[in-house]
Amino acid sequence: MEFLFIGLAVGAVLAYFIFARFNKEKSKLKTNEQSLVIMDKIRSVCKFITVEGDFSEVYHYENLKEKYLSLLLGKKKAIVLVNAKAHVGFDLSKVRMNSENEKRTIVLTNFPQPELLTVETDFKYYDKREGWANPFTTSDLTDINRDAKNYIVDKIPQSGLLDQARKEALDTILLMEKIVETIGWKLDYTALTLEDKNQAKIEK
Repeated sequence: MEFLFIGLAVGAVLAYFIFARFNKEKSKLKTNEQSLVIMDKIRSVCKFITVEGDFSEVYHYENLKEKYLSLLLGKKKAIVLVNAKAHVGFDLSKVRMNSENEKRTIVLTNFPQPELLTVETDFKYYDKREGWANPFTTSDLTDINRDAKNYIVDKIPQSGLLDQARKEALDTILLMEKIVETIGWKLDYTALTLEDKNQAKIEK
């Protein structure tokens, strides 16, 4: 009877340690899954627009590729009014972060520079002149639209939109913090530095 009692006691102790170990591993796995889910959730936001700018520019086109042919067949010219809407923000798929599971903390180690995400354009043609035997083709119009769009894109760095978006980086990080807090975790960005001219440290 005594040996039976000792056997039951030893069995209970072993069962306790096995159960505790199982629970610990299960909890660790759940914590790992939580951190992966929240980081994927942040990246799923992907491209986050923070600044929008409107542009209206006049683009002058003249066919110079076929210079000598144009002398014979007539020049093609056009004045194009380009209205564009540029969206600048952050590509959150480029965010680098890691998790400290024991502290239930996501550590943000790198935040991307603002970039041009999309440009919506509308073209209106004025003073469109064709050569007597040198009409505009579909390919010509495609090239003009592409070049006119690039003309706008080239002006964006000097427009101040990127600088404005850079100033709003903290608002974007705070949004990420809210996402992290939805599952009871914390976002640590105290050591984060934006890669700009001043290398300014992000402060809460």
